[in-house]
Amino acid sequence: MRHRKVGKTLGRKKAPREAMLRNLAASVIIYEKVKTTEAKAKAVRSIVERAITTGKKPTLASRRKLLKQFYTDHPVKKLLEVLGPRYATRPGGYTRIVKVGHRKGDGAEIVQIELV
Repeated sequence: MRHRKVGKTLGRKKAPREAMLRNLAASVIIYEKVKTTEAKAKAVRSIVERAITTGKKPTLASRRKLLKQFYTDHPVKKLLEVLGPRYATRPGGYTRIVKVGHRKGDGAEIVQIELV
């Protein structure tokens, strides 16, 4: 039973799911818009929002916290140098999910997650 369990499993075990979400969050931060399924976009939205909020303060502690979260330093550098100052006055809501259509193979709902 999965009573009162929060979060989506996305059909994967814990480690592959976390790796996929980390990589997807890094892609959203680097490219600023990514096409993916609706479930993955909703799952990665909170990760991206938290990372941007952390990146708004360019301290050593926030850099180390972000480096623990991502596999490479490219998204960390972009968060601290570009996105942090851009969203400095915005209190939240940094992402937008726009429906694009259905995938041809299995009919999954495809959306575009982008930074506002």
